[in-house]
Amino acid sequence: MNASPHLAACLLAAALSFAAPLGVKAHEGQHHHAASEAPSPAAAIPAEAAFLAENAAAMDKMMADMAARPTGDVDADFVAMMIPHHQGAIDMALAVLRHGKNEQIRRLAQEIIVTQQQEIAAMRLALGQPLPPSTPAPTQVSTQVSTERSTQPAHDHGAMPTK
Repeated sequence: MNASPHLAACLLAAALSFAAPLGVKAHEGQHHHAASEAPSPAAAIPAEAAFLAENAAAMDKMMADMAARPTGDVDADFVAMMIPHHQGAIDMALAVLRHGKNEQIRRLAQEIIVTQQQEIAAMRLALGQPLPPSTPAPTQVSTQVSTERSTQPAHDHGAMPTK
C-alpha cells in the first residue's frame, strides 16, 4: 500500500478538523466567519478593547492567509495552510503578552510563540524553503538592530524559570 495517499488523507482530515468547528459556529444563525463573531472591541470594557482588537485582527489575518489556493502538491498545500495557522497563534500570544496580567498565561504565551516559530521553521525546512527572518525572543524588548546583536546571545536561558 502506498503511504502517500493515506498520509494525504490524514493531513486533509487534520486541516479540516481545524475548520469544522468554525463552520458549525458560523452556521448557527449568522454567515460570518468565527473572528467576526467575536465580541466587538468597542463593546468591551476599555481595558480589554485593545486586546480584543489585536486578537480579532490576528484571527482575520490568519483565516484569510489560510485560504491558500491548492497547487496539486499536498505537502506544499498543507504547509501553506499551517504556517498562517501557527502565525495566528503567535500573533494572539503576542497580544496576550502586551495586555495580559496573569504570569502563568504570559509564560504559556511565550512558550506558544517559541514552539510555533520552531514548527514554522521545521515546515519550511522540510520543503526546502528559506527560513523567516529572526525575531527577538518574546521576553525581549524589540530594539533597533545593531552590529553588536550578532555577538550577543539571542535569549538569556539563565533567566528562564525551571520546570
